[in-house]
Amino acid sequence: MELFNVREEDRYAVLEVLVPKLDGLVAPKIKAELVLLSGKGYSNIILDLSHTKYIDSSGLSALLIGDRQCRQSNGLFVVTGVSDFAKKLIQISQLDKILTLIPTVSEAIEYIIMDDIAKNNGI
Repeated sequence: MELFNVREEDRYAVLEVLVPKLDGLVAPKIKAELVLLSGKGYSNIILDLSHTKYIDSSGLSALLIGDRQCRQSNGLFVVTGVSDFAKKLIQISQLDKILTLIPTVSEAIEYIIMDDIAKNNGI
């Protein structure tokens, strides 16, 4: 069973999690892929959780790894498609103050492009 799908574009990469649970079995593979994408030079990464309904502490840890990788390279880590359950867990753990949560992948792409334009124009 495929755990995730990766789409690499010029300005960003989209990591789409294809399983309903982001837990201790899946999170290490997601973390490894996030580090790999960062190593390939992607500073902007979108993590699409629209297929994922459940997330645990190891899943939250994967989100923090992605966020740290992107921040270190002056980029953006955007999480999309967050279920109500996952959103509550993110809020309870106060990660909503750190993570960028945007409803859809297309909105996340627009957000990244606008940020790139602002950075390139010195805004």
